[in-house]
Amino acid sequence: MSVRTLPLVFINLGGEMLYILDQRLRALNTSEDQSETGVWSERDRKRVLNDVVGTMFSKSFMDELLKPQQLYSHRTMKTVLTRLAHSSIMRLNPASMDRLYELMIMAFKYQVLLSPRPRDLLLISYNHLDAARAFVRDTPAVLNQVDETHRKIIEVYSRLSDGEFQLLRQTLLTFLQDVHTRVSVFLKNQIQNPSGRFVLMTSGPVPAGVDVPGLIRTFDPRGREVGRSEFPPGGTYSGSVGEGSFELSGDRVLRLGQNLYQAETNPLAKEELNLLARLMGCMKAGSVPAADEEAASALARIAGQFTDEEAELENPSGSKGDDLLAMMDDL
Repeated sequence: MSVRTLPLVFINLGGEMLYILDQRLRALNTSEDQSETGVWSERDRKRVLNDVVGTMFSKSFMDELLKPQQLYSHRTMKTVLTRLAHSSIMRLNPASMDRLYELMIMAFKYQVLLSPRPRDLLLISYNHLDAARAFVRDTPAVLNQVDETHRKIIEVYSRLSDGEFQLLRQTLLTFLQDVHTRVSVFLKNQIQNPSGRFVLMTSGPVPAGVDVPGLIRTFDPRGREVGRSEFPPGGTYSGSVGEGSFELSGDRVLRLGQNLYQAETNPLAKEELNLLARLMGCMKAGSVPAADEEAASALARIAGQFTDEEAELENPSGSKGDDLLAMMDDL
């Protein structure tokens, strides 16, 4: 198992959560018939996103997360993400959080399965980081937190070999293998079957640096090409569309990890979000945190909101996630 998997899981799931919260808070800004202002204003939406992104990328938390460690269970990841979602004035009921986690996990699983190369998992993560950066572009302090995290990710993961990225991808697939929640947007696009498993297409562009399959070349002992033959590759493939940027900014080329829930990008996603909207009908504002608190204090505030019952549920007999949750409590 790779010990470098946890930061990418957290960043990608957190990014998917930001997409969904942003869309739902926009929708809740108006009534269903668009005739009056809803319970969440545009100012509230920006505040929620700023608070969540600021907490997500706080320096002390990301420094701890980037230490080599084993990947945690789904229960622990959902606990951490619940704390993250509640780091602002927003509160989600348990049913809403369960459905939110399912949508996040299935979107990320789809992205991992379709990643052209193991190293392209970084491009998926960078798409989520780019989106988080866009959400907080008007808040320099939080924007700087995202940039600093991105630089640390580049520093840590640029040193990994292709074999280490393959191990990282295999660890992710093991983590995701038993999750088969059906999502309407995937079902209607026929990329998920009724059992909840994804349908992988044998077509499209090949990864950067890879030849289109279908050609066999034969060489003599001196390395000279002496013959060619063709074979049916079993799919319709095309040449690579190019290498994405692995830097702090630039064209990622790979679109996996971008916002699936933008109406103008994918109208079919509306049905899934409508279901979530019904579950989030009792979403409400919580206590208002102080505006000048540091991000590390925000994490402590999240941890303080957890009851003893939730802690016992998360750790009935010693969980692998103890270190992460204890670290959050100690910040």
